[in-house]
Amino acid sequence: MEKRKVNAVIERASDGSYSIYSDAEDLGYLVTGTGESVEEAMRYFEGGYEDIKRVYREEGKPFTEVEMVYTYDVASFLSYYSKVLSLAGLSRLTGINQQQLSQYATGRRHPSPKTVAKVDAAIHAFAQDLSAVKFV
Repeated sequence: MEKRKVNAVIERASDGSYSIYSDAEDLGYLVTGTGESVEEAMRYFEGGYEDIKRVYREEGKPFTEVEMVYTYDVASFLSYYSKVLSLAGLSRLTGINQQQLSQYATGRRHPSPKTVAKVDAAIHAFAQDLSAVKFV
């Protein structure tokens, strides 16, 4: 049986830390995680999920297993993928000024819904291009 997919929303807080929460309100449990980096927040989030699952099992309570699908705000995405995607490259990819992307990454500014859609479309088009690459 296929697991239900639930969004795990990653957001950058005003203090520069990151938080993750599941957006499913009907599971009977809530999973959250926070950290100084996206990676740290993910570790706490995934650890919390496993802890809840273990406690439910120990108490004999039914537990709904789900597949978490990570979704990002722009600041979290830029932070998490900055190790492989430079702001200069993302600027060329999205057509958004590099300084503007930097302000989004640091949380000094927040992108409009139109800009979020532009980043989303450019990243998905790039991913589609990459998935078609074949090497000989």
